[in-house]
Amino acid sequence: MMYFSRLKTALVIGACLLGVLFCVPNLARAPADWLPWRQIRLGLDLRGGSYLLMQIDMASVTKERLQAIGDSARTGLRKAEIAFSGLAVDSAHNQLHLHIRDADQLPAALTVINGLLDTTTSIPEFTVAQGGNNEITVTLTEAGITAREAAIISQSTDIVRRRIDATGVIDPEITPQGDDRIVVQLPGVSDPNEIKELLGRTAKLTFQMVDETANTSAAPLPEEQILPMQDTPGQKIAVYKEVIVQGGDLTNAQAGQDTTSGQWDVNITFDSTGAREFGDATAANVGKPFAMVLDDQVISAPVIQAVITDGQAQITGSFTPAYATELALLLRAGALPAPLTVVEERTVGPELGADSIRAGAISLFVGFLLVIFFMAAFYGLFGWFANIALVANLVLLMAILSLFQATLTLPGMAGILLTLGMAVDANILINERIREEVRNGKKPIQAMQTGFERAYSTIFDSNITALLAHVMLFTFGTGPVRGFALTISVGIGTTLFTATLVARLLMVRWYAATRPSVLPV
Repeated sequence: MMYFSRLKTALVIGACLLGVLFCVPNLARAPADWLPWRQIRLGLDLRGGSYLLMQIDMASVTKERLQAIGDSARTGLRKAEIAFSGLAVDSAHNQLHLHIRDADQLPAALTVINGLLDTTTSIPEFTVAQGGNNEITVTLTEAGITAREAAIISQSTDIVRRRIDATGVIDPEITPQGDDRIVVQLPGVSDPNEIKELLGRTAKLTFQMVDETANTSAAPLPEEQILPMQDTPGQKIAVYKEVIVQGGDLTNAQAGQDTTSGQWDVNITFDSTGAREFGDATAANVGKPFAMVLDDQVISAPVIQAVITDGQAQITGSFTPAYATELALLLRAGALPAPLTVVEERTVGPELGADSIRAGAISLFVGFLLVIFFMAAFYGLFGWFANIALVANLVLLMAILSLFQATLTLPGMAGILLTLGMAVDANILINERIREEVRNGKKPIQAMQTGFERAYSTIFDSNITALLAHVMLFTFGTGPVRGFALTISVGIGTTLFTATLVARLLMVRWYAATRPSVLPV
């Protein structure tokens, strides 16, 4: 217990020196770009910036899913030559209804519809029921809704992150909250309007064939929809609901400028699946117009002049350079599966963040000084050993946070101060145990040995219990709560190291050098 080998001594000192080395990036700029210069990031409340709480329109997700099944059912039944009527979506009850005109065709209709749905899984997304009067009802199950919502919020979070990363915002924090919300924190962004506009666009791109014979002023056919032209207010165009190629089949999108006309456009590239589908569609519809639809608006409706098999296309329109660049960014990042709306917005100015840093640093410095004076006054030389261990604790804590590029917030600064208090508790336990053994008449080396042994169980029990509590806080908490829990959890680890190794190493080396007859406690 009171013996340190040369190797163990070197390891303890080496860990402390590494801690100092990892703290250096927080105090200076990187001397070379290739160096892994990892720093602690400042949170929104310290650096200033914008906070957005965005809500996903889950109702539109279920409605769109039912409409997609309805369109597939309509196409499938027509191909099977099954007569039906009354196909309608009941969004209030998450159901799709239709009537089969010929009772003899009802089994075949059920086979077609079941073929469109995956009802064989342990938790099916849909149930199909046969009612009276040849009615068929397709119901979206609660389990299916829950699974889809979980997938939607995960996908939306990833897409929001890709879109924000493409704008160059440094250290954004994007996290899901609850069942249908996403928290977006943008340090250093004082005006989030551009980001809000970027995130508010669904950017769902589809390629659909145009019905040239349709009367856009009349009601559309069930398989068609009337959409407005983006660049021509008041003009509408009829397109078939069947989608030729989805925007999800894109692999790249880049803004460019036509060398002949000088107009800005977006050049897109499809993956192998999209290229094959696009090639088949153009081969079957040469001479016919097709529509490029973005968020239920037709960007352009060019005529297919030739078969396109190379998987490359061009989106044209009256684009400005900024719009073409933004559209390319949105298409690269992917379409949001559901619309996002801002339900809460806060902006923290950089001056307020600077005041928070100043106030937090002052409180940390004052608290640290008070702890040092207390330990020196009550425990003398051993108190100063504890103070050195306390400094090592702070250095190691900041080094680990720097190494993992953790985000420091005001609650995190409070966690650092609380960590120092917990570290002092451990040293006080050790010193009081040593004092107690001295009072019982034990010799110095025996008092130190027994004091450390008896204090260790209490130190470990209390710190491991606190660690479990803060791990739960980090697991189930959000935002500042997670920052506080992370700082405390790391601090508990450094406290155990410094209290049980650094302070003890100092005491052991002092005793070996002086061989005192009385301990200064």
